[in-house]
This record gives sequence, structure tokens and C-alpha cells, in this order.
Amino acid sequence: MTPPISRTWARRGCTPVVRVRGRSRRRVSIAALTCYKPGERSRLTYRPRRDDGRRDGRKSFSWRDYRGLLQAAHQQLGGPIVLIWDNLNVHLAAGIRQFIDVRDWLTVYQLPSYAPDLNPVEGAWSLLRRGWLSNTALATPEHLIQTVRHGLHVIQYRSDLIDGFLTGTGLTLTATTPRVQPQSVER
Repeated sequence: MTPPISRTWARRGCTPVVRVRGRSRRRVSIAALTCYKPGERSRLTYRPRRDDGRRDGRKSFSWRDYRGLLQAAHQQLGGPIVLIWDNLNVHLAAGIRQFIDVRDWLTVYQLPSYAPDLNPVEGAWSLLRRGWLSNTALATPEHLIQTVRHGLHVIQYRSDLIDGFLTGTGLTLTATTPRVQPQSVER
């Protein structure tokens, strides 16, 4: 775990060195959704996941984990969801595609490749890296999860920050967003 450094100091003429312990094979993954509904406060829904080595060899979120996150968000929000997703390979998996196809409350827009500036949740990751995770030497995966949960919990209750994430993308909300159905083009 190499800590992100936002500032440090050293004597004049000496290069500062931050020592960290060796790499760990354990991994912590986090999935998050920024949720917007016209006329209501914005929300952040997230789930951390630690690789415990007991799941099907996968260290990060599977499509089943994303399915669970979407179902939880749907129950919490109590309405239709328009999902803007990047091109992570799990987002394109056949299982999640089948799940999306049979849910009339779920509409998905795929972002173009290499377009993190259009993804509102990237603002949360940036704020975490520059805030709670900067200048912190994390000793254990549990310490990392605790620090990330604390940061996301603070962001979760600051709807002005979550609104700023959307504003930073240049995207806007509309009062009604119709479900987009694939259409065939006749020539």
C-alpha cells in the first residue's frame, strides 16, 4: 500500500523519502454510485469489498456484487435508475447485461472509452485521495477500509459535494428520462 502524498517536508538539500512496508497480496475494492433525483438531495451509495481469498479466485467486484449494489440503490431510492457506466470489463459482462435487460426500472448509458471526466463518481475518488487518504500510511487493509468508509460517509451526507461531482462532468439532470430501447436502423 503506497500512501498518496499531497505534501511533505525535508531539510534543504535532502530529498524526502517515505518508507512503506512491502506489498500485500490482499486487495480492497470499492464500488460507488452517485444518485441524483430532481427536487431531492443527492446521494452516494457505496460498498467496500475486501479480498478474503475464499471467493472464486476473484479479487475485485464481480457482476453479482454490482447487481446487489444496484438492487440496494433501487430499494433505497424507490424509483427508476438511470445508470451512467464506464467501460470496466465487469460492467460489460453477460450476467449483468441480462440483469439490466429484464429490469424496466434500470436504464444504462455507457460512457465512451477513457472518459473519466464524464463519470460523476470519479469526483468522490479524487476527493478521497486528496483528503482522507493523503499523507496517511495505512498499516493494514482494515485501516484502509475504515479510512475509506469514514471519508465516503462524510461525502454521503454532503449533497452539495455530490452535486458538484455532477456539475464537474458538465452533464445535467432532466425531470423525466425515458427508458432508451435499442432501435434498429432501416436503410
